Amino acid sequence: MPNSVREILPSVVNQHVVDAVGLRCARTSLTTSTHVNLVRLGRTDERIAANLDGVAVAGAFGSQIAQAALESPGRGEIFLTTVRALDERKADGVYKLFAVAVALPQAMSGVLSAFGWVSAASLKGIVGELLSSPDPFRQRIGIAACSLHRVDPGPLLSRAIADPDVALRARALRCAGEVGRLDLLPDLALALKDEDAECRFRAAQSAVLLGDRSDALAMLGRIASQPGPFRIQAQALALFAHEAMHEHELIVQLARQHEDVHSLIRAVGFAGDARRIPWLIGLMADDKLARIAGESFSFITGADLACLDLERKPPENFESGPNDNPEDEDVAMDEDDGLPWPDQAKVQAWWSANSQRFPPGARHFVGAPPSWAHCIEVLKTGYQRQRFAAAQHLCLLRPGTPLFNCAAPAWRQQRLLARMS
Repeated sequence: MPNSVREILPSVVNQHVVDAVGLRCARTSLTTSTHVNLVRLGRTDERIAANLDGVAVAGAFGSQIAQAALESPGRGEIFLTTVRALDERKADGVYKLFAVAVALPQAMSGVLSAFGWVSAASLKGIVGELLSSPDPFRQRIGIAACSLHRVDPGPLLSRAIADPDVALRARALRCAGEVGRLDLLPDLALALKDEDAECRFRAAQSAVLLGDRSDALAMLGRIASQPGPFRIQAQALALFAHEAMHEHELIVQLARQHEDVHSLIRAVGFAGDARRIPWLIGLMADDKLARIAGESFSFITGADLACLDLERKPPENFESGPNDNPEDEDVAMDEDDGLPWPDQAKVQAWWSANSQRFPPGARHFVGAPPSWAHCIEVLKTGYQRQRFAAAQHLCLLRPGTPLFNCAAPAWRQQRLLARMS
């Protein structure tokens, strides 16, 4: 029976809009979570898809309610309305949302995530228009859309890497590594001298993923050893790509920077050397460092502290991040939130029984050397932080491999993993 306005329940459609927006906002943290795997991400994605379907079934009325949500435009509202415009093939509606994203940069992620969410069929035509546009902003969206689906944008990418627009250059440099463009390594080498910090990082990141172990890796090491917005990403990839001797040098350099112990502990996990396991276990007695030490322990050994009953209860009266005290100026989120609290004695007993499986000096990643088959298994079963690392290891093992998108809709990831297996 065809839908009509009389058959539609406004309260139900409104609820679909509210739920889709809320779930999309929650998904942002899930994709980088310490305790979320592909199965759990898939459950959230199914709920988002069901609510989006509920809005779509309502037809023009659903689109009207979605548009009304833009009175308070945020990431979730922009995502919802962009998805609707793309699915309805309304290019003008999409371009109007671009204007909102330009005025409110925090809404940009909502636009981009919508392009990453919809199927390739919904992007036919519009991405081509974006790539051929003279407007750097539209070109950037077009390149990002291709990158999110791991589709090569073609000859435009080389031109965009040298474009005067900084934001377009940065996105193009990032895309080169994500889609596996080995032919662009000379362009990336030139971009290592870019005057913009993000462009230098994206050039180094992509070049290392594509096999550069010289200037690009050295650039990553410099970024990893200094405070900045790309430090953690640079540390991870530099340590994954370095040979053991240089890896040790980077760890020693970080150890000299006593003010950032968290970064050092995380880097030890990235390095994957079992010789540092006793040091990590020792840190588990310190409530401020126990959880990140536990994560690095698991990053090396693959031991799931919760599943193996190697965790303890949180300490009483322990506070981290924002609290209810209006006079407390600390409003930062707890970067260890969601991590289990390791029981030092239990972890030590597990290590005593299993340490022979981890020869010192060899790289271990979630319980084994980072082989192709093992990294595929981590992508299937690991937690999100581990999965992002596994995706990078695959590129390092076979340069030119597109970087697996661990933030893509779960069903798309599952289909790709089935083919890769």
